[in-house]
Amino acid sequence: MAHTARTLSAAGAAWQHSRMSSALTFEDLLGSLAAAGTALADLATDVSPEAAVPTCPAWNVRALVAHQAMVHRWATAHVTGADPDKVPTQTTIRETIDDLDAFYRQGLAALLDALRSAPEDLRAMTFLNEAPPPRQFWARRQVHETTIHMVDALGAGLGREATAAESGIDDVLALDGIDELLVGFFTRGRSKLFDGTEYSIAVAPLGTERCWTATVAERLTVTREAPVLSPEVVVSGSAPAIYLTLWNRSDEADVSGRPEVLTRWRATQRVRWS
Repeated sequence: MAHTARTLSAAGAAWQHSRMSSALTFEDLLGSLAAAGTALADLATDVSPEAAVPTCPAWNVRALVAHQAMVHRWATAHVTGADPDKVPTQTTIRETIDDLDAFYRQGLAALLDALRSAPEDLRAMTFLNEAPPPRQFWARRQVHETTIHMVDALGAGLGREATAAESGIDDVLALDGIDELLVGFFTRGRSKLFDGTEYSIAVAPLGTERCWTATVAERLTVTREAPVLSPEVVVSGSAPAIYLTLWNRSDEADVSGRPEVLTRWRATQRVRWS
């Protein structure tokens, strides 16, 4: 895939739609969710359920599939208005479901059906900053949740971290995922990257006009534009490489200025189920 370099100032001039959250339509999201969800299941059936997951060292493949089967049902409960507390835990699923592949696929199908049936003005809980409306939010959140765990399943089969090229993730999906992670997740609560000195990180994918600037202080703030002043850290590379790097699934992105920030990111900026 060819990429053309561009300056951060040019990116900032071109990218002015600062309130944009998702560039993907609802139908785009459903298609991506179906594809990633099916790929996860197919990849998992190709390896032993006891195979290690390199990107999630505490899990084997069976635990990975059980987790995603639980999350799909939890999301479906929110979309349909059912009680999410009645969804079985991933431990219960892992320990009690004999045909986990069928159980997982049933949950994926139910989630897709629930999203397709949901009204455009769905009223449901959302939990990220600058979240789109609930129906779009839940489709988007499940696309990226499922895509990242599909990459985990791919890594289990390879016995190592999968590359961005091997993942098959396209630029549009990756850019949307970068936005969700930076603006939605990591602007919540106190910054775990802050080391006592304020600094800025420019996230600048190649081959696109999009750019994000994260200001690291006691609270992390993110704008969808290039930095006004030269940033201390620049994260660049293809959009899929940055997406997987920020999700701690790869180290393919280039980090210049203060490369040790990536090490701190990997240690502190993690999305965990709670």
